[in-house]
Amino acid sequence: MAHQIRTVITGTGSFIPDRVVPNSDFLKNSFLEKDGTPFEKSNEDTIEKFREITGIEERRYADDQMLASDMGAKAAEQALNISGFDREKLDYIIVAHNFGDVRTDNPRVDMVPSLGSKVKHHLGIKNPYCVAYDLPFGCPGWLQGVIQADYFIRSGDAKSALVIGTETLSRVCDPHDRDSMIYADGAGATLLEAKESDRTEGILSHAARTDTETQAYYLEMKESFKPGSDDTLYMKMDGRKLYQYALSNVPGLVKNSLEKAGVELEEIKKVLIHQANEKMDEAILQRLFKLYDENVVPDSIMPMTINKLGNTSVATVPTLLDLILRNQMHGHTINPGDTIVFASVGAGMNINSVVYRVPE
Repeated sequence: MAHQIRTVITGTGSFIPDRVVPNSDFLKNSFLEKDGTPFEKSNEDTIEKFREITGIEERRYADDQMLASDMGAKAAEQALNISGFDREKLDYIIVAHNFGDVRTDNPRVDMVPSLGSKVKHHLGIKNPYCVAYDLPFGCPGWLQGVIQADYFIRSGDAKSALVIGTETLSRVCDPHDRDSMIYADGAGATLLEAKESDRTEGILSHAARTDTETQAYYLEMKESFKPGSDDTLYMKMDGRKLYQYALSNVPGLVKNSLEKAGVELEEIKKVLIHQANEKMDEAILQRLFKLYDENVVPDSIMPMTINKLGNTSVATVPTLLDLILRNQMHGHTINPGDTIVFASVGAGMNINSVVYRVPE
């Protein structure tokens, strides 16, 4: 086989805030229905039911002074350091997020300058041909950045790209909305480089879709459930419709990406999927296996961080990858030659999937 340009992962990093927020912190919240009336169940019952469904026991919030761009830069530093890559030779910095640098004292979207520019500034990169830009694509933003980087690299136009996912979701959630317990803060980064190889390795395929006919507003920004609140907008979701959408569409898209790569299901060692709901992810995986007439899902194929880290949106998958590669996920490893799947679903509604084979 002739040498081809392959896109390979050569460095990862993550930033997990120190501040631990257990479920018990929400006992003091005044949860309301959409119409502003008090939620009928006690907070104790509400929180326990939430834990049973989502698997979340605690999450991490960033310190008040820490911005999304700060976390992204810290994760990027780790990825660059572990790879030994010369940052001045970077061709692209792609920063996935959805809300910019939200401050605790003024929860408004701040996207000027772009987070890409801020991260490049924090990294001290002087090279003007290192192009930095932002990618808002819902929770699948980091993975969509990986897909874009693969196109840049395989075209021969670029040899490297740093793809970052960073978010402070804790600052855009309504404390009177039960869904506020899902969200958390964090950042993950991945360095991708070109490699000439005659092996089938690196990124093998990807697939993505956007559904908007009836699904565009399953996640949207609205005012607080509390009557008389100011005009501050908070993230709101139709959890039931989102759950059904994900179960109906994610398995098929993952299968599509596997078929494009010419990879059989039994070859997959790990599925690293965006985590917003533990039961939902388990159901997605079960449906994927049923598409192949398989009823038994292998143990440990889907590592989970949601129980301790919550839903960090674009940071979830790159953080999970970094933790595994740093041997910080007990019972989980990724080894040379392993074929893995990355997948995500989120606002848009957007879904994407990437099949990746670790170079040997």
